[in-house]
Amino acid sequence: MPDLGPPPGPVSRLRAHRARYGVYLLGCLLFSTGAAFFIRSDLGTDPLDVFALGLLKHVPLTIGIAQSLVAAVCILVWSAWNRRRPVISPFITFFLCGSVIDVLRAVDAAGRVPVPDAARMLIGVALCTYGSALIIMSGTGIRAMDLIAITMTHRWNWPFWVSKGCLELLLLVSGYLLGGPVGVGTLCFLVFVDTLIQPCMWLNHRFFSLRNHGLEERPAPRPATEPTAVRP
Repeated sequence: MPDLGPPPGPVSRLRAHRARYGVYLLGCLLFSTGAAFFIRSDLGTDPLDVFALGLLKHVPLTIGIAQSLVAAVCILVWSAWNRRRPVISPFITFFLCGSVIDVLRAVDAAGRVPVPDAARMLIGVALCTYGSALIIMSGTGIRAMDLIAITMTHRWNWPFWVSKGCLELLLLVSGYLLGGPVGVGTLCFLVFVDTLIQPCMWLNHRFFSLRNHGLEERPAPRPATEPTAVRP
Protein backbone atom coordinates (compact mmCIF):
# COMPACT_ATOMS: atom_id res chain seq x y z
CA MET A 1 0.00 0.00 0.00
CA PRO A 2 1.24 3.55 -0.68
CA ASP A 3 2.46 5.55 2.29
CA LEU A 4 -0.28 8.08 3.02
CA GLY A 5 1.80 9.84 5.62
CA PRO A 6 0.70 11.02 9.05
CA PRO A 7 -2.85 12.29 9.63
CA PRO A 8 -3.32 16.01 9.03
CA GLY A 9 -2.55 18.20 12.01
CA PRO A 10 -4.36 21.32 13.26
CA VAL A 11 -2.46 23.59 10.84
CA SER A 12 -3.34 21.41 7.85
CA ARG A 13 -6.99 21.30 8.89
CA LEU A 14 -6.98 25.06 9.32
CA ARG A 15 -5.64 25.56 5.80
CA ALA A 16 -8.14 23.09 4.36
CA HIS A 17 -11.09 24.84 6.00
CA ARG A 18 -9.90 28.45 5.95
CA ALA A 19 -12.51 29.40 3.33
CA ARG A 20 -15.28 28.02 5.57
CA TYR A 21 -13.86 29.82 8.59
CA GLY A 22 -13.72 33.03 6.58
CA VAL A 23 -17.38 32.67 5.64
CA TYR A 24 -18.19 31.91 9.28
CA LEU A 25 -16.38 34.97 10.65
CA LEU A 26 -17.95 37.23 8.02
CA GLY A 27 -21.36 35.82 8.96
CA CYS A 28 -20.75 36.51 12.65
CA LEU A 29 -19.64 40.08 11.89
CA LEU A 30 -22.67 40.81 9.71
CA PHE A 31 -25.09 39.22 12.17
CA SER A 32 -23.61 41.16 15.08
CA THR A 33 -23.72 44.43 13.15
CA GLY A 34 -27.34 43.74 12.23
CA ALA A 35 -28.21 43.01 15.84
CA ALA A 36 -26.61 46.30 16.91
CA PHE A 37 -28.69 48.20 14.34
CA PHE A 38 -31.80 46.32 15.39
CA ILE A 39 -31.29 47.10 19.07
CA ARG A 40 -30.45 50.76 18.37
CA SER A 41 -33.70 51.24 16.44
CA ASP A 42 -35.62 50.56 19.68
CA LEU A 43 -38.61 49.22 17.72
CA GLY A 44 -38.80 45.81 19.34
CA THR A 45 -36.58 42.86 20.18
CA ASP A 46 -36.05 39.56 18.40
CA PRO A 47 -38.10 36.51 19.57
CA LEU A 48 -35.22 35.11 21.63
CA ASP A 49 -34.90 38.35 23.58
CA VAL A 50 -38.70 38.53 24.00
CA PHE A 51 -38.52 35.14 25.71
CA ALA A 52 -35.43 36.06 27.75
CA LEU A 53 -36.92 39.35 28.96
CA GLY A 54 -40.22 37.65 29.76
CA LEU A 55 -38.43 34.94 31.73
CA LEU A 56 -36.53 37.57 33.71
CA LYS A 57 -39.83 38.85 35.11
CA HIS A 58 -40.30 35.54 36.92
CA VAL A 59 -36.78 34.21 37.55
CA PRO A 60 -33.77 36.21 38.86
CA LEU A 61 -31.44 35.69 35.91
CA THR A 62 -29.64 37.83 33.33
CA ILE A 63 -30.37 38.04 29.61
CA GLY A 64 -27.11 36.26 28.83
CA ILE A 65 -27.88 33.39 31.20
CA ALA A 66 -31.45 33.09 29.90
CA GLN A 67 -30.23 32.93 26.29
CA SER A 68 -27.54 30.42 27.25
CA LEU A 69 -30.18 28.19 28.85
CA VAL A 70 -32.22 28.28 25.63
CA ALA A 71 -29.10 27.38 23.65
CA ALA A 72 -28.25 24.53 26.05
CA VAL A 73 -31.76 23.07 25.75
CA CYS A 74 -31.61 23.27 21.95
CA ILE A 75 -28.21 21.54 21.89
CA LEU A 76 -29.43 18.75 24.19
CA VAL A 77 -32.51 18.23 22.01
CA TRP A 78 -30.38 18.20 18.86
CA SER A 79 -27.91 15.76 20.45
CA ALA A 80 -30.62 13.33 21.58
CA TRP A 81 -32.51 13.59 18.29
CA ASN A 82 -29.44 12.90 16.16
CA ARG A 83 -27.78 10.53 18.65
CA ARG A 84 -24.60 12.60 18.65
CA ARG A 85 -22.49 14.18 21.32
CA PRO A 86 -23.42 17.72 22.37
CA VAL A 87 -21.42 20.40 20.58
CA ILE A 88 -19.89 23.54 22.07
CA SER A 89 -19.35 25.52 18.86
CA PRO A 90 -22.76 27.29 19.13
CA PHE A 91 -21.61 28.76 22.45
CA ILE A 92 -18.46 30.05 20.72
CA THR A 93 -20.69 31.80 18.17
CA PHE A 94 -22.87 33.08 21.01
CA PHE A 95 -19.86 34.55 22.82
CA LEU A 96 -18.24 35.95 19.66
CA CYS A 97 -21.37 37.66 18.37
CA GLY A 98 -22.26 38.94 21.83
CA SER A 99 -18.81 40.47 22.24
CA VAL A 100 -18.96 42.21 18.86
CA ILE A 101 -22.44 43.54 19.65
CA ASP A 102 -21.17 44.94 22.96
CA VAL A 103 -18.32 46.75 21.18
CA LEU A 104 -20.59 48.17 18.48
CA ARG A 105 -23.07 49.38 21.08
CA ALA A 106 -20.29 50.92 23.19
CA VAL A 107 -19.19 53.12 20.27
CA ASP A 108 -22.80 53.61 19.11
CA ALA A 109 -21.88 52.46 15.60
CA ALA A 110 -25.51 52.10 14.51
CA GLY A 111 -26.44 55.50 15.91
CA ARG A 112 -23.79 57.20 13.78
CA VAL A 113 -25.62 56.20 10.60
CA PRO A 114 -27.91 59.16 9.74
CA VAL A 115 -31.10 57.27 8.96
CA PRO A 116 -34.52 57.05 10.68
CA ASP A 117 -35.10 54.32 13.26
CA ALA A 118 -37.35 52.40 10.87
CA ALA A 119 -34.57 52.29 8.25
CA ARG A 120 -32.07 51.35 10.95
CA MET A 121 -34.32 48.45 11.92
CA LEU A 122 -34.61 47.26 8.31
CA ILE A 123 -30.82 47.45 7.88
CA GLY A 124 -30.49 45.32 10.99
CA VAL A 125 -32.96 42.76 9.68
CA ALA A 126 -31.12 42.53 6.34
CA LEU A 127 -27.71 42.09 7.98
CA CYS A 128 -29.00 39.51 10.47
CA THR A 129 -30.58 37.57 7.62
CA TYR A 130 -27.47 37.48 5.45
CA GLY A 131 -25.17 36.87 8.39
CA SER A 132 -27.29 33.90 9.52
CA ALA A 133 -27.16 32.46 6.01
CA LEU A 134 -23.35 32.66 5.94
CA ILE A 135 -22.96 31.05 9.36
CA ILE A 136 -25.18 28.14 8.35
CA MET A 137 -23.44 27.72 4.99
CA SER A 138 -20.03 27.59 6.69
CA GLY A 139 -21.16 24.56 8.68
CA THR A 140 -19.15 25.98 11.59
CA GLY A 141 -20.58 27.16 14.88
CA ILE A 142 -24.18 27.00 13.66
CA ARG A 143 -26.45 28.61 16.23
CA ALA A 144 -28.24 26.17 18.53
CA MET A 145 -31.76 26.93 17.33
CA ASP A 146 -30.66 26.63 13.71
CA LEU A 147 -29.33 23.14 14.45
CA ILE A 148 -32.83 22.11 15.53
CA ALA A 149 -34.36 23.77 12.46
CA ILE A 150 -31.93 21.93 10.16
CA THR A 151 -32.82 18.62 11.82
CA MET A 152 -36.53 19.35 11.37
CA THR A 153 -35.86 20.15 7.70
CA HIS A 154 -34.04 16.86 7.13
CA ARG A 155 -36.34 14.65 9.18
CA TRP A 156 -39.69 16.03 8.07
CA ASN A 157 -38.80 17.45 4.64
CA TRP A 158 -39.96 20.90 5.69
CA PRO A 159 -38.56 24.06 4.11
CA PHE A 160 -35.96 25.57 6.38
CA TRP A 161 -37.93 28.79 6.78
CA VAL A 162 -40.93 26.82 8.09
CA SER A 163 -38.80 24.97 10.64
CA LYS A 164 -37.03 28.13 11.73
CA GLY A 165 -40.27 30.12 11.83
CA CYS A 166 -42.01 27.56 14.02
CA LEU A 167 -39.21 27.67 16.59
CA GLU A 168 -39.06 31.47 16.59
CA LEU A 169 -42.85 31.69 16.87
CA LEU A 170 -42.77 29.31 19.84
CA LEU A 171 -40.26 31.56 21.58
CA LEU A 172 -42.23 34.67 20.68
CA VAL A 173 -45.55 33.37 22.01
CA SER A 174 -43.95 31.94 25.15
CA GLY A 175 -42.09 35.18 25.81
CA TYR A 176 -45.20 37.27 25.23
CA LEU A 177 -47.19 35.15 27.69
CA LEU A 178 -44.39 35.61 30.21
CA GLY A 179 -44.63 39.38 29.77
CA GLY A 180 -41.82 39.99 27.28
CA PRO A 181 -41.93 43.11 25.04
CA VAL A 182 -43.22 42.72 21.47
CA GLY A 183 -43.00 45.49 18.88
CA VAL A 184 -43.15 46.03 15.15
CA GLY A 185 -39.46 45.15 14.95
CA THR A 186 -40.18 41.79 16.52
CA LEU A 187 -42.72 40.95 13.84
CA CYS A 188 -40.40 42.17 11.07
CA PHE A 189 -37.62 39.98 12.46
CA LEU A 190 -39.93 36.96 12.59
CA VAL A 191 -41.31 37.48 9.07
CA PHE A 192 -38.26 38.61 7.10
CA VAL A 193 -35.27 36.99 8.79
CA ASP A 194 -36.80 33.52 9.00
CA THR A 195 -38.20 33.56 5.45
CA LEU A 196 -35.19 35.08 3.67
CA ILE A 197 -32.31 33.02 5.11
CA GLN A 198 -32.84 30.15 2.67
CA PRO A 199 -33.13 32.41 -0.42
CA CYS A 200 -29.89 34.11 0.66
CA MET A 201 -28.18 30.72 0.85
CA TRP A 202 -29.42 29.91 -2.66
CA LEU A 203 -28.13 33.24 -3.98
CA ASN A 204 -24.73 32.66 -2.38
CA HIS A 205 -24.50 29.26 -4.02
CA ARG A 206 -25.80 30.49 -7.36
CA PHE A 207 -23.70 33.64 -7.78
CA PHE A 208 -20.70 33.11 -5.50
CA SER A 209 -20.39 29.29 -5.78
CA LEU A 210 -20.41 28.92 -1.99
CA ARG A 211 -21.03 25.38 -0.84
CA ASN A 212 -23.76 24.97 1.75
CA HIS A 213 -22.02 22.86 4.40
CA GLY A 214 -24.75 23.34 6.97
CA LEU A 215 -27.88 22.64 4.95
CA GLU A 216 -26.82 20.44 2.08
CA GLU A 217 -29.59 18.66 0.25
CA ARG A 218 -29.66 14.99 1.07
CA PRO A 219 -29.86 12.59 -1.84
CA ALA A 220 -33.31 11.28 -2.56
CA PRO A 221 -33.85 7.63 -1.65
CA ARG A 222 -33.43 5.22 -4.53
CA PRO A 223 -36.61 3.63 -5.84
CA ALA A 224 -37.20 0.05 -4.86
CA THR A 225 -36.11 -2.44 -7.50
CA GLU A 226 -37.45 -5.82 -8.33
CA PRO A 227 -35.70 -8.59 -6.43
CA THR A 228 -33.23 -10.48 -8.57
CA ALA A 229 -34.13 -14.02 -9.39
CA VAL A 230 -32.16 -16.69 -7.63
CA ARG A 231 -30.58 -19.12 -10.00
CA PRO A 232 -31.32 -22.73 -9.28
